[in-house]
Amino acid sequence: MTSKYYIPLKDLEVYQLAREISRLAWKIYELMNWQDRKIIGDQFIRSADSIGANVAEGYGRFHFLDRIKFYYNSRASFFEFRFHWLELLLERNKISNELFNQIITISEKFSLKLQNFISSTYKAREKK
Repeated sequence: MTSKYYIPLKDLEVYQLAREISRLAWKIYELMNWQDRKIIGDQFIRSADSIGANVAEGYGRFHFLDRIKFYYNSRASFFEFRFHWLELLLERNKISNELFNQIITISEKFSLKLQNFISSTYKAREKK
């Protein structure tokens, strides 16, 4: 008899990194004034929170392709967060270089882990 090994969502490194990105994004958001929150902050924080939310939703799905669809949604939210909103915040001097670099370091780890997670999901599908 084969036993299935299940990793709880909170123990997945890709999810932990997504949560860390969200935590740092909220640090930035909390420092914004009302106008900055309205213009850029709300969309920035939605994209940051959507990264982990899509990993969680995909992880809870049964079908492999359904899972992968949400992991791709997570990647799209990550790209929106990282390559659009975060860059705009830096350009407009709304965040420090130190905080920007801290998020970049975590983002690089997350991006690699998410791609590996997607690949491993495809491989698990092939084994069925």
